[in-house]
Amino acid sequence: MSVTQTKQIKFYNPSSSASSDSDDRSDVTEQLYVDPYADLGNGLPGDLNCCPASPTTVPAKASLESPLKRSGRRQRTTSIGNQTTTANPSECIIRANNRTIYTAGRPPWYNCAGQQVEPFVIGICGGSASGKTTVAEKIIESLDVPWVTLLSMDCFYKILNEKQHEQALINEYNFDHPDAFDIELLLDVLTKLKEGRKVEVPVYNFVTHGRESQTKTMYGANVIIFEGILTFHSPEVLKLLDMKIFVDTDPDIRLARRLKRDISQRGRDLRGVLKQYLNMVKPSYANYIAPTMAHADIIVPRGGENKVAIHLIVQHVHTQLQLRGFKLRETLANSYKDQPMPHSLHLLHPTPQIKGLHTFIRCRNTSRDEFIFYSKRLIRLVIEYALSLFPFKTTTVETPQGVHYEGKRMESRKICGVSILRAGETMEQAVCDVCKDIRIGKILIQTNLKTGEPELYYLRLPKDIKDYKVILMDATVATGAAAMMAIRVLLDHDVPEENIILASLLMAEIGVHSIAYAFPKVKIVTSALDPEINSKFYVIPGIGNFGDRYFGTEPSDEY
Repeated sequence: MSVTQTKQIKFYNPSSSASSDSDDRSDVTEQLYVDPYADLGNGLPGDLNCCPASPTTVPAKASLESPLKRSGRRQRTTSIGNQTTTANPSECIIRANNRTIYTAGRPPWYNCAGQQVEPFVIGICGGSASGKTTVAEKIIESLDVPWVTLLSMDCFYKILNEKQHEQALINEYNFDHPDAFDIELLLDVLTKLKEGRKVEVPVYNFVTHGRESQTKTMYGANVIIFEGILTFHSPEVLKLLDMKIFVDTDPDIRLARRLKRDISQRGRDLRGVLKQYLNMVKPSYANYIAPTMAHADIIVPRGGENKVAIHLIVQHVHTQLQLRGFKLRETLANSYKDQPMPHSLHLLHPTPQIKGLHTFIRCRNTSRDEFIFYSKRLIRLVIEYALSLFPFKTTTVETPQGVHYEGKRMESRKICGVSILRAGETMEQAVCDVCKDIRIGKILIQTNLKTGEPELYYLRLPKDIKDYKVILMDATVATGAAAMMAIRVLLDHDVPEENIILASLLMAEIGVHSIAYAFPKVKIVTSALDPEINSKFYVIPGIGNFGDRYFGTEPSDEY
């Protein structure tokens, strides 16, 4: 949609509705990227236990020094994750109730037009025990970017049949041959990661020579690092790599490392390790791995000890990321100025009642009780209007007087309300009051105060949400960055764009333009438009921080 396409703004005179019961069903898809010390409100996990975990997605290291300080009023929590990463996965991954929790949020994986930003994919190849993982971890430590995914080729060993398993137990199965890997599955996973999609990665057990029953959930990221002994072997995989690194380590060092690793970590004996190395590992390196060095963009001698090579790699990656443009909110704040309002905007008619309600909630001296009361009235009107935009069909009923009445019924009864936490949660009761048995989803998005970017921390959605009409709820929309992230999440879960209605109490004009340009089929409903946002991305004249005023929490000192 061109930003110059316009249509007159539609005004709506709201009417009352009867309240009804609701039912929040539990068959949901849930993914968390949360700070374990954050006070996230209802519906989020409580007791969390730290434990070591295999490297999956490695987010920026979160600040874990101390729990929240409590005072007379609740303290507001924000994302202030350090932008350096960690090579120790146990520091950044927590497990609770079979869920994986990352201690930093997922930053935007799309541009200001709502389109997927292609991540930078680094392939690292080298012989067994050459230091590929160490090089990957050194790159992650030095990159200083918010979100990096580390994927190992070791996850994709094929499931062995009975004969192969017997050979593996006596060190006669060649794990260094290309046929030992499930290249088809590997290619599928890497392709989806590059598309920013969720994948389930197998977990391979080197002691039992088999796959674990559980898998690792991973997402694409700003940077994807794929490492393995045969990273460059498949032509299809090579096409997905933006940068190819070969780690060249002396054979004697590789053998010494392999002896130490296999004996101490994998329960092998010296004779078996040497037998496997001489009969399979060494020949496979000469035949299948060393020749692929010709595909490398850079060869790194001495592995992770080569600081100069790591520095050059990191510089190149930063240059590529800048060209691809992962900055979102600042771009949105300076876009689409002085444009006519888009046709997808639906604005409540500014009646004296609407203006009177806004007078109460905008006044800084309004008490919290009154703020909540008048906000709820406005929220109800906005939700009623949003429902009126879904398709209706004509239907005839018989009245108690025996007379036929021609009326309307909503075409689909499958409606889901999705709140953008935490302010959007204040709108859940209104949607439950007007829609019987409606399902509720939640998405937690917070601003990283160091980068100014929105970050995804938590989502809980019905597994079949793609079959639903969705009312996406947020109390206020400034640049539109958080709303765009939530819409992008819904689209990634296969919800059709035209099935989404964004409902908000107050929006800035720039936010409307940003959302409408990126997602022209999404209908936008609000009770008022304000003309500006300030340097802290607050709407002007605005209503302040809606969440702080509604929940009675202290505003952040950063604002």
